[in-house]
Amino acid sequence: MQYNSDVEAIDAMAGKFSAMREEISKVIVGQDEVVKNVLISIFSRGHCLLVGVPGLAKTLLVNTIAKVLGLKYSRIQFTPDLMPSDIIGTEILDETRNFRFIKGPLFANIILADEINRTPPKTQSALLEAMQERSVTAAGVSHKLQDPFFVLATQNPIEQEGTYPLPEAQLDRFMFNVYLDYPTFEQELLVVKNTTSDKLTQLDIILNAEEIIFFQDLVRKIPVTNNVLEYAVKLASRTRPHTKDAHDMANEYINWGAGPRASQYLIIGAKCHAAIHGKYAPDIEDVNAIAYSILRHRIVRNFKAEAEGVSVEKIVDNLID
Repeated sequence: MQYNSDVEAIDAMAGKFSAMREEISKVIVGQDEVVKNVLISIFSRGHCLLVGVPGLAKTLLVNTIAKVLGLKYSRIQFTPDLMPSDIIGTEILDETRNFRFIKGPLFANIILADEINRTPPKTQSALLEAMQERSVTAAGVSHKLQDPFFVLATQNPIEQEGTYPLPEAQLDRFMFNVYLDYPTFEQELLVVKNTTSDKLTQLDIILNAEEIIFFQDLVRKIPVTNNVLEYAVKLASRTRPHTKDAHDMANEYINWGAGPRASQYLIIGAKCHAAIHGKYAPDIEDVNAIAYSILRHRIVRNFKAEAEGVSVEKIVDNLID
């Protein structure tokens, strides 16, 4: 894949992104913002946490994206009895009486960790280690995971009985926390019409693994002006209560604010958001466009915020204003 310049490559990336969204829309009705954030996560080498009630096509979304990107897809249903070896893999004694490593479902490009909060912390940690290091260790031997590697985890916000909520330190490993809402009446009408007939949808592959890695590297090379860098860092630091840069809302309603990883993701996410819209450098609008999904799970509200019904979104609104 050859481009004469980074500008030409960014134009190509914006075109590919539009083609991907159009192809995905053949199967996924609505959810445009969700699709955009998932694709930004992939191109930013991040991971995404989807929060939504059952039946909103979370699994179908991941499966569709994997097909459009021509990537190997693996779904892991997280349950209370799931062990780390069930997802990483295990060593077996073969016919020649030698130990041989059998790879688990983590050895794929796109991993759907379905209901990640239903499995104990030990298995959660095994997945989160793979997300961070992009490798797994079995019997003291490190095994590198395939590149590109992307984890999309789902959570059901309604039923919390028998779950193991992710600690804040583990939530911080996810670039985005995206909420899925119910479709509109017109969208649901179209979903029902499409899924209750014998209509078969053929999806075209828009990108392959090599192109995705190229565009991931391209996003890193996009320049950022100092004022955008300072804005992103200041936005994250304003969430930290009782510090020099703390916002009044943070002091009043937040127990713990976003750490430095939030600043990093705000910049890399803004770069990608700019690129998919055909812009050659991000501006403050690009930072604001992805701020909610990046800060949502990194802000811990206090009792007063919960008692007064002050949402994280309202706090971020005030920080941006």
